[in-house]
Amino acid sequence: MTPLDLAGYLIAVLMTAVAVWRMPAALWGDEEDKRRRALWGCYAGFAAALWTKTQVVRIGLNDSPVTDLSVLIKHYTATIAILAILSYIVAIYGQYPDAGDIPRHVRFARAVQQVAAKASVATLILLTVLFFTVVDRSVPSDRFVADHAGQWGATLYMSVFYLYLGAASAVCAYQWALATAGAGLRHLRVGLAMMTFAMFIGVAYTVSRTLFLWVSVVDQPSAAFALEFDEVTEAAQVVLFAFFAVGASVPALSKGRRRAKLWRAQTRLHALWYELMTTFPDQPFEPPAPLRRELTRFDTPADLRIDRWAADIADAVEKLRHYVPDSLLPAAAAAAAADSPAPEKAGPLADAYWIKTALTAMNTGAPAGSAAAVGTQHATDQDGEVAWLVQVATAYRTVTEDRARDILAASAAVERTA
Repeated sequence: MTPLDLAGYLIAVLMTAVAVWRMPAALWGDEEDKRRRALWGCYAGFAAALWTKTQVVRIGLNDSPVTDLSVLIKHYTATIAILAILSYIVAIYGQYPDAGDIPRHVRFARAVQQVAAKASVATLILLTVLFFTVVDRSVPSDRFVADHAGQWGATLYMSVFYLYLGAASAVCAYQWALATAGAGLRHLRVGLAMMTFAMFIGVAYTVSRTLFLWVSVVDQPSAAFALEFDEVTEAAQVVLFAFFAVGASVPALSKGRRRAKLWRAQTRLHALWYELMTTFPDQPFEPPAPLRRELTRFDTPADLRIDRWAADIADAVEKLRHYVPDSLLPAAAAAAAADSPAPEKAGPLADAYWIKTALTAMNTGAPAGSAAAVGTQHATDQDGEVAWLVQVATAYRTVTEDRARDILAASAAVERTA
């Protein structure tokens, strides 16, 4: 196996992994994700095309009753993948109000929309006719372009495909270059730049191969030169798909990191939230469940669930205020200052002491009364509030019942002497 064949397997595995990874969001996600079904179709189509180029699959199909079948299947799947990516570009960049000035790239996307599907169907039909009529398939080939260099039938066949592929690559390069320039987020800009670079490689790939084939009709190259040219351009295509797959994954990886961050927040908040919600079972939208069940709920996005938990905890604290005296707040702060190993951890620990002590007071039969004082707001936005609650929940796991009773007794003593 040559290094190029090994690279072919690796890039096919990479594109397949991207297609499998993005499949759930494309098929079962929200409306924005469903709009990306076309992009997922591109990944899946190119993954299938790349597998037909691998050594074992290529040789097996080419030696089948339909000689050089891998070439036809590769071009079928690649054409469908190209149509999918053009459809995605139209869906993303072609939406704009009909009234007023329409940007040039939007007009261009709409023009593409009008011809893309028809051009794809025409390409598939023409490729099929040429493949079974003018392409010399008397002997199975391994490297189709190198083996058929100088043959006008194969040159015509490949020129039809390269015209379609090159035009689509140019469209993608144009749209993604504009999108790169206007992208505000760095990870999105990096991903689009990588995809743009991949499409420029695609344009150079199709132009160089088309020129090679037509020059070969006039001046037959040596078998060694034809094979070397084929391998060099194939290596360029491997680089193309590597940049495309990685570039398309960069924005999604950013979302994946955010999802992982939200899952970690859920893991840390769950014990505090679960105890409060079992104390006030009428508070949450659904009965609280163990952590494993909560982490595998797919009916509600993780960020919305975290927001709900934060609101549930805040509402539970409001209810607990009626079971403790005002003196609990300074008593919890004093205990946290004495117990905290670092000053910056005293604040979350004080809140954890207050909640645990308030729960202890309520569960031991303290009567409900007027609302007691609580700590001031520690965040200015939702993300900040969640970050603070995560620290509180982490500290809460260290608070024992005995320590909560001690703090409750201290607050009661202060209340009696006030």
